[in-house]
Amino acid sequence: MGTPAFPNLGKHCFVDDCRQIDFLPFTCDCCHQVFCLDHRSYNRHHCPKANKNDVTVVVCPLCAKGIRLIPDEDPNITWESHVNIECDPSNYEKATKKRKCPVPGCREILTFSNTIKCRECTVDHCLKHRFGPDHKCPGRKKPEAAFPFLNFRTGSRKDEPKKAPATSSSSWATNLFKAAEAGMSKLSSEFSQTLQMGKEGISGTNRSGSGSGQVEQCPQCSLKFSSVAALISHVQKVHEKNGVMNLTVDVCPRCSKGFRDPVSLVEHVEREHRGTSKA
Repeated sequence: MGTPAFPNLGKHCFVDDCRQIDFLPFTCDCCHQVFCLDHRSYNRHHCPKANKNDVTVVVCPLCAKGIRLIPDEDPNITWESHVNIECDPSNYEKATKKRKCPVPGCREILTFSNTIKCRECTVDHCLKHRFGPDHKCPGRKKPEAAFPFLNFRTGSRKDEPKKAPATSSSSWATNLFKAAEAGMSKLSSEFSQTLQMGKEGISGTNRSGSGSGQVEQCPQCSLKFSSVAALISHVQKVHEKNGVMNLTVDVCPRCSKGFRDPVSLVEHVEREHRGTSKA
């Protein structure tokens, strides 16, 4: 068989009735025998190990997943292993139930080719209702605050009990402005009285204050001075601008109560209004 130059050229077909010399023989990947062109398939040469490469898949009726049967293993053992380890009955509805377009009245089944996700509401719709006005898109969800203080500033309506209808923004702004004016006028009157009393007895008070060791305290910044003159000079330089008191008052949006310290305002809201700042 072959030639002196190529002694291994060509082989006989393994089939007894054929035994044909084929110079381009085929080797079966199951039984590993040599066959000619006519007997190369499993059926033509009746391969005894043809089932080795067969793939058999059984669909589980509980979870709708495919179970691949192992050729050399009992199918019952493979089934029990799947039920004890991988089977998830909650997946059955997801695998068998067909998704439909969420628009009321639309019965279009969503598939890979006709499904579009809305960029605003991130919900899948069919091609007919892919635009926002067609499926009445509510828009993007507002991000919730991650810190309690931000919730206090924004005033989440979910945690606030429904007691009375909220007032309009214009009336709330009017009340806030009136409360701020009242606080400013009250503080200005207090300072004007102090300045008037100081100007009337500035000379005598300096002497008596230095002799008796009295201490005068600023009602705004709580700084202490040894004389009324020093207090008046401090108020005119620091807290007055063009004859008007330069005061910063934080007003509670619920009860319109004024506070000089923001920390006191926060403590008041948490204590009196249960941490809710909306009017």
